[in-house]
Amino acid sequence: MCGSVRQTVVPESCTVKKNQAARVTPPAAGGAERRIHPVVVYPFRPPEDYGDLETLYGLIARLDAQRETYARPITVMDRKTHASLQGHARFETFRRDTVARCSDVLDAWCVDTCQMWYAGLGRAYEQGGPDDVYWLIPGDFNYGSPVGQEVLSRLHDLPEICVELGQDICIGEIEADHNNPKQLIDTHGTFALLYNWFPNEGREIRQYTERPRSEFFAIRHAFLGEMLHRRWYAYEQTVVVLLRAVQTGKRITRFSVGNISDLEEGRESFASAVQQVERTERVLKSVWRELHTEQADWAERYRRLETQSEQVRRAALILLENLLS
Repeated sequence: MCGSVRQTVVPESCTVKKNQAARVTPPAAGGAERRIHPVVVYPFRPPEDYGDLETLYGLIARLDAQRETYARPITVMDRKTHASLQGHARFETFRRDTVARCSDVLDAWCVDTCQMWYAGLGRAYEQGGPDDVYWLIPGDFNYGSPVGQEVLSRLHDLPEICVELGQDICIGEIEADHNNPKQLIDTHGTFALLYNWFPNEGREIRQYTERPRSEFFAIRHAFLGEMLHRRWYAYEQTVVVLLRAVQTGKRITRFSVGNISDLEEGRESFASAVQQVERTERVLKSVWRELHTEQADWAERYRRLETQSEQVRRAALILLENLLS
């Protein structure tokens, strides 16, 4: 059912959607330059040790100096973070002398991380052009470790794949073993629920990534505009983006980020797993209703899927309680 992909132009670290041949994007009309827009999501709870953030903003400063390739980076900071740390000398100094020196700081009141994405990507989109690519960079990872520094040294490949191969979205996939808590939640929770509500899309998404809730991704201007003008969710927005990409035949690529871990690694509790699984189910229910309420038999179908979904969720949480306890 799938056309062949010209593997010779695809980097070893990425996987391209099977039904779209990879291609190099032609020059923009009128000689306009394509640019990459870095959007950094500042940690909601910054760590006491700023080593990881200092390493990350070393990269952001280098990007800021390459204006022929990169637009001015944007850092999104939740106002609750700023308010909780006002008067904290280390934070104020780091914000002024490091963050604001190499990026435009966007302060926003946000429900959750995905709303920070919405604010930052929306601001960048308004400043961008039709051939640009937008690069989301989460701030709460251990970039200061040797592995983190190695990941940062090649993370720019993620948006460049979108630019060079004309892909609509590139998902950064963290390498993790099968016992990684987030991997367990995605395997037994996210995908199980996807298979219930969107079985065809769920199977296709899994061909490209095992981490459908990834915080690392790059997205082209047209597709980002399409998503920004649709309902945006405060949670699990990456899953929603991937669903839309599959449903509308977008070109999808996966990039292997590496074995980096976020700052919460090792502290994933069963209570946190319950929260993540339940909010994924809520989002999938909402997306399904958006797509089907115009159909005459939608209510009957919804009740049947909801019953199945409850069974899937309960089974997932029993497994996760045993695996994470």
